Amino acid sequence: MSKKVTIIGTGNVGSTIAYTMAVNGIASEIVIIDINHKKALGEALDIRQGIPFCPPSSIYAGSFSDAAGSDIVILTSGLPRKPGQSRLDLAQTNVDITKMIAPEITKYAPDAVYVIVSNPVDVLTYVFNKVSGLPEHQIIGSGTILDTARLRSRLSEYYKISQQNVHAYVFGEHGDTSFVPWSLANISSVDIEKYHECLQSDRIIPKLEFNEVEDYIRKSGAKIIDRKGATYYAVSVSVCHICKCLFNSIETSLTVSTMMNGEYDIDDVCLSTLSTVGKGGVKGRIIVPLSDEEHKLLHRSANALKDVISNLNI
Repeated sequence: MSKKVTIIGTGNVGSTIAYTMAVNGIASEIVIIDINHKKALGEALDIRQGIPFCPPSSIYAGSFSDAAGSDIVILTSGLPRKPGQSRLDLAQTNVDITKMIAPEITKYAPDAVYVIVSNPVDVLTYVFNKVSGLPEHQIIGSGTILDTARLRSRLSEYYKISQQNVHAYVFGEHGDTSFVPWSLANISSVDIEKYHECLQSDRIIPKLEFNEVEDYIRKSGAKIIDRKGATYYAVSVSVCHICKCLFNSIETSLTVSTMMNGEYDIDDVCLSTLSTVGKGGVKGRIIVPLSDEEHKLLHRSANALKDVISNLNI
């Protein structure tokens, strides 16, 4: 069965997504589109020449019309964050780019699921909902899927246990107002606050500092950008994971950014809670019980995003 993915943007993130997707055989056909067509040609050629040692796939540079028949379209276009710059500082510039691209790409791929990756991702997911004319279930922001991966990675390192045994999430904005609903976090089905009591080990493990972990998650992106100029490996793997779930006939729960319509008493904004994702896009939302404090933090995140959106020209 053919699985066609179009990737718009050949910056570090877009190119790495294409590479990761090809190496793992996630799609059988990958189209790369960029305003710099020469760069797109180079990226496609470089990846294509390694395909003999990977699962078979066709990868090539194209234009918007080549996106016709795509199952998934991934938007990575826009300016990247610079050292010291917040995601929200990018807002209006990348909103304008998204507004320009939306009618061009949806004309050729109206039935595709759109995965928004460009930052600020929650704002751009909202904008794409407003300007594309597509049903909400076809539009997914990568949201806090990367933050959730960073959280699980950190907890795995801390407790020296497989990441597959760590179940925890990051909710809200992919940015400074994100938070961890610790009431949901567990390791091997043991509440994370009680894990120390249940663990029989010769190792001495200090008590986990929740604030320190959340600070680590929020600042990871900035630290990587400061040290190497950009962040793209982890986000590319995360986006490819979303795509695998979109191709699956079995639904998967993910912390992706979607339009809120009254859930948790929040509406008309895109942010990350727990959604079910499967073939065709967003299948539903899991309304997990949050503590009063976590409920307030989710509203704080929603209000911060609404403040930004209110100052944009959409």
